[in-house]
Amino acid sequence: MSDSGTPVHVLGAGPGGLAVAAVLREKGIGAVVLEKSDAVGASWRGHYERLRLHTTRARSALPGLAIPRAYGRWVARADLVRYLEQYAAHHRIEVATGVEVHRLDRGEDGRWVLHTNGGRRLTSPAVVVATGCNHTPHVPAWPGRDGFEGELLHAARYRTPGPYAGKDVLVTGAGNTGAEIAVDLAEGGAARVRLAVRTPPHILRRSTLGRPAQSNAILCRRLPVRLVDRMAAHLARLSVPDLAPYGLPRPEKGLYTRVREGALPVLDVGLIDAVRERRVEPVAAVEAFEGAKVILADGRTLAPDAVIAATGYRPGLERLVGHLGVLDPGGRPLAHGRRTHPAAPGLYFTGFTCPLSGTLRELGLDARRIAKALARATR
Repeated sequence: MSDSGTPVHVLGAGPGGLAVAAVLREKGIGAVVLEKSDAVGASWRGHYERLRLHTTRARSALPGLAIPRAYGRWVARADLVRYLEQYAAHHRIEVATGVEVHRLDRGEDGRWVLHTNGGRRLTSPAVVVATGCNHTPHVPAWPGRDGFEGELLHAARYRTPGPYAGKDVLVTGAGNTGAEIAVDLAEGGAARVRLAVRTPPHILRRSTLGRPAQSNAILCRRLPVRLVDRMAAHLARLSVPDLAPYGLPRPEKGLYTRVREGALPVLDVGLIDAVRERRVEPVAAVEAFEGAKVILADGRTLAPDAVIAATGYRPGLERLVGHLGVLDPGGRPLAHGRRTHPAAPGLYFTGFTCPLSGTLRELGLDARRIAKALARATR
């Protein structure tokens, strides 16, 4: 609690929000987590069933509670949801479900006013926004998209390959989600699977000789970009076969350069073998739709039964805080973690970066930094 007895309000009961609330409680600062859905970990509940963490169990735990060893080295989606439930109970975190905050304003007394569903208003000395990057599914405004005669869905709506057995499916977007869904479809009975690629991704083995890629990423975080690019290129030549003959050439830009631009490498969970065995066919990027056809950037025309758009998400913060001047042109917070924007003291953001060293690990570190800053402000 603040000196006035008002708790800090945390928006979002995902890993970031729960971690902040737990560390605040550890420091004697009251916190209430506001969650618009009916349970913690809502985004993880909605992901495709095949999903597993690409970071190790030991380096994915949130502050104050280890992930059970029974969940294995690479934790499955359903087990992570169970862990988040256990985490909230273990730390006795107060979570108010069914509460959506649609706007934040700074009151005349310097406290934050939270406008919620049902017309309710809450006040708080500090607010932590932990709604995360994967908030609003994004589908590009391809010409002819709305008139496509096949099935078009965002990857957020994909669950299992069952509905696509025997079908021709085009997955567009060659990030981790698109790559993994393409492999899932190929293994799950789809008649044909193609992966539309605009910029070839860097592909890494999830682990090499037992050493997880995450460990290397943590060591490389503070090294010069060019050095990491050279080291990553050398490792890729040693551990990843050349897929250019199959339509997936090595990227022109270095790995860390691409990370700095917002593109994480693809951690292999079957894509390399699927491409080499031609069960997943890389093709050019989608340019437009025309009736039942999909037109690619190289002029080729396809007629798939379904198109799954693994084209990312937007933070969706404009309605909440866009009027405060705290977002960059891409809609991401200008200040992150323990730092606050000069125009919005007491307003913190966590979970809006895509770190090479692992999102869950960084959320835990962020939680401690934010709690330390809030404890200092309270004193």
